[in-house]
Amino acid sequence: MTGLLFQAFIYLCAAVIAVPVAKRLGLGSVLGYLIAGIVIGPALGLVGDTESIQHIAEFGVVMMLFLVGLELEPRALWTMRNRLLGLGGLQVGVTTVLVMAGGMAFGLSWSVALAIGLVFSLSSTAIVLQTLNEKGLMKSDGGQSSFSVLLFQDIAVIPMLALIPLLALPELVQHGTDTHAHGGHGAELSLIEGLSGWQVAIVNIAAIAAVVGGGHYLSRPLFRFIASAKLREIFTAAALLLVVAIAFLMTLVGLSPALGTFLAGVVLANSEFRHELESDIEPFKGLLLGLFFITVGAGINFALLSENALLVIGLTVGLMALKAAVLLALSFIFRLRGADQWLFTLSLAQAGEFGFVLLSFSVQNSVIPVDLSDLLLLVVALSMLLTPALFILFDKVVLPRLDQEQGRAADEIDEKGAAIICGIGRFGQVVNRVLKGNGYKTVVLDLSAEMVDGFNRFGIRTFYGDASRPDLLHAAGLEEASLLVVAIDDMDRALEIVKHARRERPELHIVARARNRHDVYEFYKAGADDIVRETFDSAVRAARYSLEAFGVHPHEVEKLVTVFVERDRDGIRRLARLYDPEIPVFENEPYMKLAREIQQETEEALSDNASVHDRVKRAWLPPGSEPD
Repeated sequence: MTGLLFQAFIYLCAAVIAVPVAKRLGLGSVLGYLIAGIVIGPALGLVGDTESIQHIAEFGVVMMLFLVGLELEPRALWTMRNRLLGLGGLQVGVTTVLVMAGGMAFGLSWSVALAIGLVFSLSSTAIVLQTLNEKGLMKSDGGQSSFSVLLFQDIAVIPMLALIPLLALPELVQHGTDTHAHGGHGAELSLIEGLSGWQVAIVNIAAIAAVVGGGHYLSRPLFRFIASAKLREIFTAAALLLVVAIAFLMTLVGLSPALGTFLAGVVLANSEFRHELESDIEPFKGLLLGLFFITVGAGINFALLSENALLVIGLTVGLMALKAAVLLALSFIFRLRGADQWLFTLSLAQAGEFGFVLLSFSVQNSVIPVDLSDLLLLVVALSMLLTPALFILFDKVVLPRLDQEQGRAADEIDEKGAAIICGIGRFGQVVNRVLKGNGYKTVVLDLSAEMVDGFNRFGIRTFYGDASRPDLLHAAGLEEASLLVVAIDDMDRALEIVKHARRERPELHIVARARNRHDVYEFYKAGADDIVRETFDSAVRAARYSLEAFGVHPHEVEKLVTVFVERDRDGIRRLARLYDPEIPVFENEPYMKLAREIQQETEEALSDNASVHDRVKRAWLPPGSEPD
């Protein structure tokens, strides 16, 4: 008991310390877990044999695939089918074939080479998605393409797990049988032992049908019954029971537990209990996956790495170069350009966390020898450890070079207008349409060649160029314009534009797009007149609908919302004077004190019907009229 508690203490300490530090350094949680395992294992020797713990931790992968299944609604998959099947399918297929060919060239049998190709065709979903979200690149064309490939890879793990046992080597099977016979392991339960091939197939089909049919017809009544008890812990227990039961059934019939839980997740994707299941399973999945990655890090054989340093480094660099070449070729085929092309190429060039699972699974099923698996495990781990370097390469080398060496020079701007709009993305194009629809001439600038060419073909005149360049901004008519709208994603460039425009034209009205309150404060300091938070107006609209749902008359709702928006705008202007980017908001006492006062004032204003009436009455009168 003491030993078990000590092991739990070590693993939890390693995770709690290493993961926040890794995330703070931009390395991501997966690498944090790997580093934690390396520290407590090979470095300090605090943990010994990790195999028994890893068997438990692998259940986190099963839960991950259940959650992946829950996310896969058929309609969402259909809308992204071209990238999902095209980009994802070609990436996995081509990479597998090339790695397999390389393995056979080094003398490996075709089955071993194919298994290695499948392992190395996958990339790290956890690292890539987290990094793309942290850098705000998820919505870019390169980010969406990367997501499509990662989603296909996650789905492809299922048939891979079904295929790998068919690649077993007879000599490894015999060795595994002998080891098992002399190892003293007890027999495991099985429903297919002694059955012929066609009988095993029937049992497998019946098990899959039971999972699909049960998930569709039985799970809903069961969860409704459990939900009626109104005990959260029982619902959590039921969610765990569902996953464990399906995994156990798949094990009994000789199939991958991940296959069953994935199918169950897909079946339940449209269930009214989907979000509840996700919230209940997610913490267990996260902890077990973290434990799995720690055991992987702790199990890395650094003695083997030192003995084969050149070989392992060579294989790692070769693998990443091969995958990058495949991804680059696919980016040309699917017409990714510029930064999106290189983001897609560099972000997916590593091996992934499922590689650990497939390697372990391959060894268990006598497909890959243990000594070769140990070397490949080092390659997977090292490629993941190098992934942050690829994103640094993208940020520090690729993007600056693309800015300096664009395939086209900035357009010559031969028009002037009442308004200059910097950025024609999903935000700027709406502003442009409204202004043009009301007869105002606009000059639109954007740094995305693809967007510029697309809007020009659509009939909306757009000029290519970096609006943060003073010469280009002046060429667009900064001296004559009455309005400047800054609607670009890059906060640093947006601030440069606002500061320069305010210096050159103190009387110019500037409207800026902000992501959050912190951006708002920076824009106020830079001199913007009106700052629009991306989600504020949509949230206000949701509040309006909510009040109407409670039966408040739409006329009263509009007045209440108007007061709230005015109060919020005034409050932000007051808070901007106390905001300090060097002090966390919740530790800035003067800021917090004023924020509480503003919150109280707003609540009192909204609850005072007379005040609301007086504040907005003038706004509801026709122009030129006077209030009573």
